[in-house]
Amino acid sequence: MDNAQNLAIRPLNEHDPVVIAAAFARMGWNKPEAQYRQYLSEQAAGTRMCFVAIVDGQFAGYVTVNWRPSYPGFSELNIPEIQDLNILRQFRKQGIASHLLDRAEAEVARISGVVGIGVGLHPGYNAAQRLYGRRGYIPDGHGVTYRDCYIDEGSHVLLDDYLVLHFTKQLRSE
Repeated sequence: MDNAQNLAIRPLNEHDPVVIAAAFARMGWNKPEAQYRQYLSEQAAGTRMCFVAIVDGQFAGYVTVNWRPSYPGFSELNIPEIQDLNILRQFRKQGIASHLLDRAEAEVARISGVVGIGVGLHPGYNAAQRLYGRRGYIPDGHGVTYRDCYIDEGSHVLLDDYLVLHFTKQLRSE
């Protein structure tokens, strides 16, 4: 961000779900308030952490850390997964996603030397794919999944948000 002092990153709070849902609805995205209420519940239970980016007092985006991911390549190795990184269109290309990832990675590094992340394969994820590569994420070597199930060679699958390649990043040596 050109003016980083205007960016604040903080945990999700009880006032955020309605604000976040409305902001994405204005973009035409279906991200219901219930999703963020669930994140609040999971955050209170200690199974997820959600960080919210605020720029000049306005909601700009968020990211979550799932301490108990469902993807077997991470859950079997107790690798926390960064999930659901989203930035409102008007705040993109300002470094906000990188700041959110910095915060999420720092949180994970307190308890794990490795973090995971999944990225969709359709063109809507092109910017995320490039960002994760620049940040040092590498494919985990298990191939592509659909709804967290491994896809066999020769399979036919739908190219949508559920077709994912998972990556890991070393945060510190164990």
